[in-house]
Amino acid sequence: MSAERVSVEFSKGVNGLDKIILRETRGSSAEVYLYGGHVTSWKNEHGEELLFVSSKALFKPPKAIRGGIPICFPQFSNHGLLEQHGFARNRFWSIDSDPPPFPTNSAGKAHIDLILRPSEEDMKIWPHSYEFRLRVALGPGGDLLLTSRIRNTNTDGKPFTFTFAYHTYFSVSDISEVRVEGLETLDYLDNLQNKERFTEQGDAITFETEVDKIYLSTPTKIAILDHEKKRTFVIRKDGLPDAVVWNPWDKKAKAMADFGDDEYKHMLCVEAAAIEKPITLKPGEEWRGRQELSAVPSSYCSGQLDPQRVLQGS
Repeated sequence: MSAERVSVEFSKGVNGLDKIILRETRGSSAEVYLYGGHVTSWKNEHGEELLFVSSKALFKPPKAIRGGIPICFPQFSNHGLLEQHGFARNRFWSIDSDPPPFPTNSAGKAHIDLILRPSEEDMKIWPHSYEFRLRVALGPGGDLLLTSRIRNTNTDGKPFTFTFAYHTYFSVSDISEVRVEGLETLDYLDNLQNKERFTEQGDAITFETEVDKIYLSTPTKIAILDHEKKRTFVIRKDGLPDAVVWNPWDKKAKAMADFGDDEYKHMLCVEAAAIEKPITLKPGEEWRGRQELSAVPSSYCSGQLDPQRVLQGS
């Protein structure tokens, strides 16, 4: 891996927080904060930002950063007794200087390995020992790959159970011009209706009001089509059967102090997740969950993806 091709740079971010900047040979980049193990930027080779971070995001621990890719562990949302979305997103992670080998080769990719272990305080609220390893990698075409490996390191023989999500905030031109494909006809839990179960009707998903749904048993590939930008995001995921779709719309946006009143128009969360069936690990067992994000130019044919190339292609 020659220095001219890819680079990994350590830097100071907002409020002096440590961050890592990954750069790929053709010009794409990503930024990761040690606070939260949190990806806050992903840019294509033209320097266009592909993730949404609120202009009002605080970057002040212990508040989680609003936008980018927060990691929800060991609990998604309020599905349990811990704080909303668990605590991984508001802990300081460390550089993992000697990670165990990965099954997927990252040679030639700009990447960084982070690790989170529980503090004594964490053990009081969630009494389990674990190692959470996160690799953030930038592929040669500018794809962003996140791989999480969570291992039960309990010495008392006890298993533990968790739920998980990559809470990805995508940047979109206008939410009313966006459609999501790949979730048609699936069952979902509606968080706005007390997690009641419904079946998705009709074609691709479009947005006219607040949405907060957990789609179940989803395909490994989901597409977000941004009509105005003529851009399609493709999410490929492994080990993450569920997909959360969230947009707060205007009333919730106004109620969030770290979110601009009109910013809901320019973001959409589609989150690769494991929620409905929590993961249980016995001591020594490891779980792996990965997502790969890519952004490709869209081809439209009377509003439809032409002709399902992204979802059925490689």
